[in-house]
Amino acid sequence: MNLETKWLEDFVALANTRSFSTSARQRHVTQPAFSRRIRSLEQAVGVTLVDRSTTPVGLTPEGQLFLVTARNLVEQLNECLGHLRGLSMANEALDIVAAHSLALAFYPQWISRLQQGLGELPTRLVAMNVGDAIHVLREGNCDLMLGYYDPYASMQLDSEAFPSFSIGQVKMIPVCLPDEQGEPRFPLAGSEPIPYLAYTQGAFLGRSVRMLLKNDPLRLRLRTVYETAMAEGLKGMMLQGVGMAWIPDFCIREELASGRLVRAADSAWDVPLEIRLYRCSLVHKPGVEKLWRQMMKLPRDFLQA
Repeated sequence: MNLETKWLEDFVALANTRSFSTSARQRHVTQPAFSRRIRSLEQAVGVTLVDRSTTPVGLTPEGQLFLVTARNLVEQLNECLGHLRGLSMANEALDIVAAHSLALAFYPQWISRLQQGLGELPTRLVAMNVGDAIHVLREGNCDLMLGYYDPYASMQLDSEAFPSFSIGQVKMIPVCLPDEQGEPRFPLAGSEPIPYLAYTQGAFLGRSVRMLLKNDPLRLRLRTVYETAMAEGLKGMMLQGVGMAWIPDFCIREELASGRLVRAADSAWDVPLEIRLYRCSLVHKPGVEKLWRQMMKLPRDFLQA
């Protein structure tokens, strides 16, 4: 008999929801894939476990009997893995994925601030684009995800399966190099074409800027001269005087303070962003559980960078 652990977890989920579609969403797979996994389980044990003739679906007598075993196996395996991984967060590095801009310019300051409240916190950080980070979180291949909250719900995460903490309120601002008088070299005001440093089509930050410009005539004056998915890439080109761009404020604090960069327009053109720390509630790693409980007890100023 060749049983996969995920099939047992699928079966327990189906027994709880009595719905293939609901269980598939909980397990973060498509409904056809979920159905195939349940059939693979039935083939492995050699009996029909699910009565598909009723709505909601039910369990056959064999399924009711097997459910007791499946639940016990899943619980025992999770408990065993918890002990093997270690119960002490101090000996266990947390795997965190983060958007590139957050990994480079936001994470160091935020994690330093958090450790003032929690003590030493070993972590492993991997930077990637927002879409890939969400996929890694959904697959259970990381402990935490540092990402932007999506108010337009195009990449929204279910709040029950993926609880989150709000850890930052920031904004993207239009900036460029100053001219000899300290004024913006490429101001948004006026009628001249503006050399524009843009985010690529699939980039999360680019979508936020496009929503701002969607119905504004300004977009007709923006002449794209460079594209990349990373804010740091746009910043580098901007510092060379190539054009203007919308950049998260935490990425350019020093440049704005020193005058190396200036606003290309007033705050009416800012794009608000919320930064959140996400976890998957279906992954029960002791270190993550402990961190989450501790964060819930911390004052808000320790959570915010």
